[in-house]
Amino acid sequence: MTGTIRKSNFTFIDLVAGIGGLRRGFESVGGRCVFTSEWNRFAVKTYQANNPRDTHEIAGDITQVAAEEIPAHDVLLAGFPCQPFSIAGVSKKNALGRLHGFQDETQGTLFFDVARILEHHRPKAFLLENVKNLLSHDKGNTFKVICRTLTEELGYTIDTRVIDAKSFVPQHRERIFIAGFREDTGFGFGDLVLGEPGQGPRMNAVFHPEDGSERVEQPFTTGRGGKVSDKYVLSDKLWSYLQTYAAKHKAKGNGFGFGLVGADSVARTLSARYYKDGSEILVDRGKGRNPRRLTPRECARLMGYDGPGEQKFVIPVSDTQAYKQFGNSVVVPVVEAVATHMAPHIVRQEVPEELGAVA
Repeated sequence: MTGTIRKSNFTFIDLVAGIGGLRRGFESVGGRCVFTSEWNRFAVKTYQANNPRDTHEIAGDITQVAAEEIPAHDVLLAGFPCQPFSIAGVSKKNALGRLHGFQDETQGTLFFDVARILEHHRPKAFLLENVKNLLSHDKGNTFKVICRTLTEELGYTIDTRVIDAKSFVPQHRERIFIAGFREDTGFGFGDLVLGEPGQGPRMNAVFHPEDGSERVEQPFTTGRGGKVSDKYVLSDKLWSYLQTYAAKHKAKGNGFGFGLVGADSVARTLSARYYKDGSEILVDRGKGRNPRRLTPRECARLMGYDGPGEQKFVIPVSDTQAYKQFGNSVVVPVVEAVATHMAPHIVRQEVPEELGAVA
């Protein structure tokens, strides 16, 4: 179902919320967040700083929250971590007196908590996000358990798609999205239109211009021209180590090593370990000059929390925590595109009175 999307009026919950990337995508099509769960106190600080008008408290560990304590909602959002799943046969479970279905196969994982909340509230739709490797985890068994749980156990119609964020931001970042609907609305990812490969933005949309055209934002930039602070330039020792490490692996035929980017580049995937040495995305500062890390503000732009030149997203934590948060997050424009694609299928569904969901 395509066409112009009107602003919708639906509610959603934000589980394993991180700093709120999934939330921002669904708010862009008129969704309203009624419940949030996130256990990391630094992520909570960033989430609250950017959602100061929330009237609901942020719940901590979702494994400790009873489903009935969560308000009714139309859509469930979750970026759950991929943890090991048991797929022992039903006959063995019978012999051991164990539960069948998701209550056994996913117990002890955060996906179990997603499933139990779906079972209790029966929302119109859900969107789950994970790394691409979820497809191959445990030789594909983990993904099979997830899909079987959502369809056979819980009765949802689902579709999945791996989306590379480089159509939206200058970053090669592949993530799998699993969309589910209580009713079969005909939704599919197949007609989700993405930008042409290779035609997306480049790193010049992310970098501080350093020419005085951008407002100085300490500690990221300094001086009249808004130059990037020297604290982000790699030390001689670290730069020497990274070059030696890369050369050693190149000699062995391995692809390990740092990644240099310039204004016309598309970056590698930003990871949560970026704070350690920044090796996957180092900004080339020219011959004879050590490269530098991205600043947290540039990471906000790389992940789509800010547009080019923007400084709107509040970053109230240390650089180390900010790097971890952005590296663990979703790319916001990708979620906005998915939310726009899902919205008509969410609002068209009737709400059974006995569920008490919000229309």
